[in-house]
Amino acid sequence: MFYADVVLEPNAAIPMPAEHEDRGLYVTSGEITVAGQTFEAGRMMVFRPGDEITVTAGPEGARLMLLGGETLNGPRYVWWNFVASSREKIEAAKAAWARGDWERGRFALPPDDRDEFIPLPD
Repeated sequence: MFYADVVLEPNAAIPMPAEHEDRGLYVTSGEITVAGQTFEAGRMMVFRPGDEITVTAGPEGARLMLLGGETLNGPRYVWWNFVASSREKIEAAKAAWARGDWERGRFALPPDDRDEFIPLPD
């Protein structure tokens, strides 16, 4: 498994690790080029296994999240911001979020980041 916070200088390039089955990237700022196509901040890309991928920053540079690893076994369930291997785990996460124990609970937040609360969707 890998996760990297990458800052690229203008026109710099970085290869995506090819040995991982699942690979993706998220552009957090700037723009990049992959296989002749340009992508701006806010874009997420997922790549096929085995494809040789090189990411090149645009003229202003770029910041990216690179991530990947082995394919997870079994099903995955997604609800709002929660991803789990069972529906029961999703329900437990919903209950923990609703409790909102930001100091000691499952979703403990840093002391200076507890003012804003996003409620569960209906």
